[in-house]
Order: sequence, then C-alpha cells, then structure tokens
Amino acid sequence: MVKLASVREIRIYGPRPSRARSEYMNAGLYLLATVFLAGGFVAQFSWEPKSGLVLLLIGLGLVIVVNGHDLMAHIVGVDCRLGLVEFDLQLLVVEFAVPVVQALGALVYFLGIFLVFIQAEKGVGYFKLEKHALNLLTASPALWVLGSIHNSCQIYERADGQVQVLQQSVHIPFLMGSLLFLVGAILNRREKTVLIHHSLDLLGLDFVWFSISGSLLFFVGGLMNVVKVFKMLQIDDLRPEKLRGGAQEKLIQERERDSEVPFIFEEQRRRKRGKEQERFRL
Repeated sequence: MVKLASVREIRIYGPRPSRARSEYMNAGLYLLATVFLAGGFVAQFSWEPKSGLVLLLIGLGLVIVVNGHDLMAHIVGVDCRLGLVEFDLQLLVVEFAVPVVQALGALVYFLGIFLVFIQAEKGVGYFKLEKHALNLLTASPALWVLGSIHNSCQIYERADGQVQVLQQSVHIPFLMGSLLFLVGAILNRREKTVLIHHSLDLLGLDFVWFSISGSLLFFVGGLMNVVKVFKMLQIDDLRPEKLRGGAQEKLIQERERDSEVPFIFEEQRRRKRGKEQERFRL
C-alpha cells in the first residue's frame, strides 16, 4: 500500500504546469486510496462487511496506478536511459525498484481480497481458495516491508536539509504501517490454519485491528507526502538530490549529443530568467 518517497531531481520532468498537476494528482490519489483502505477495514464491523471488501479493492487499485506513475516519472526523467543505473545504483534500488515492488505488493493484496470477496458472494467455502487467500494476504505486506526498506536506502549528499526532513516524514509512517500489516497477517495466518474458517471469517479480529492501525499510518504518510509535494513545487530554494556517481553528467552529455533540450535544465533557466527580469524591473 505504500509508495515511493523520493526527493531526487529526476522526478522534476516536463513543463512546470503539467508537472505540478501530475504531482498533485499523484499525491491526492494515494491519500484517497488510504481513506478507502481504512474505510474498508472499518466496514468489517458493520452489517455489510462485503461493502468493505469493495472499498479495499478500489483503494488497492489506486495504489497500483500511483506507483505506476512513480515508476513512469523516473523513467521519463532519465529519458528512458536505463543504462544510467550503471553509474548510480540508487537509481535502480530506489527509483525503479520501489514502485515495482510496491505495485506488485498491492496487486498481490488485491488478489487475496478478491478471493475472499468471491467466497463471500458465493456463500460457500473453498479450502484451496482460502489457503491461497491467506498466503496472498501474508505475502503482500512482506513485499511492502521490502519496498519500505528499499525506500530507506536513499543517500543524500547535496539535497536541502528541509527536503530530507520532509522525505523522512513520509517514509517512516510507511515503514511502520507496513510492519503492522505484516504482523497482523502473520497472526491471522497462524490463527486460521489451526481452525477452519470460511468467507469473511478469514479476516480475523486481530488482523482487522492491525490493518486499521497500518492504514492510519499510511494516511499520515500520504498526508505528509501532500505537504512534501506542495513545498517542493512552491518553494524554488529547496534543492533536491541529483543523480550520483557521474550519472547526471552522463545524462547531460547524451542529451546534448542527441541535440535534446533537457526538461529539467530548461525549466531552471526559465526560473532564472524570470528572477532576473523581476530584479531588472525593481
């Protein structure tokens, strides 16, 4: 359910209006997904728990879309030059790997909830489906924890201190929420493998409460992500981290060789020209 929390400069791509619109939409969709997720688990205590499963499926679908956008943003940011990972390992471990692992985890969780929903609709228990559902609901949080660990592998040398604080305020709630989901899934699996349960009974009480707590932490992380995006787009003084290990220079050289105008540097030149014009007027 978590997403990439990065302050690398390669995410700043495209013209400023479209970039800002895309980033706000990305942050807003993830925040909405956390609301769906929390609402879905809370609905398990209502008279219509199946409606909660639908909310969970919608929220997980949004998470897959958001992480897909994160991956696309970084691939486009380096002009699809995947060979740059040779110069900057963090580009592979964080910017590319994290969205893939998180989206895969959300997809696995989606399949697990979908199997539970099928059994709830049919009103009949299928032992094989129940076993697969429990396995999927356990494997998914493990992927989220792995993605959160990858997310923490970001090493900043030149990024602004305020930017790093904002990044950590997003990453820490994601990591803690993923751990709560994993603990709840493990406890639920141990409980359900001892006794036979069917349909919605596969989601035990402990599992639901741990999941609600994890969802709330995801909401906090998503809210801080909105703040981070707003700050980074509104304040020009914030300095994100550039590509490391010579990858930034390699990217510039390849763009110049292909007679391309780098989106990032063109945007920076426009900002500088705007500031110079304002100073000249004053």
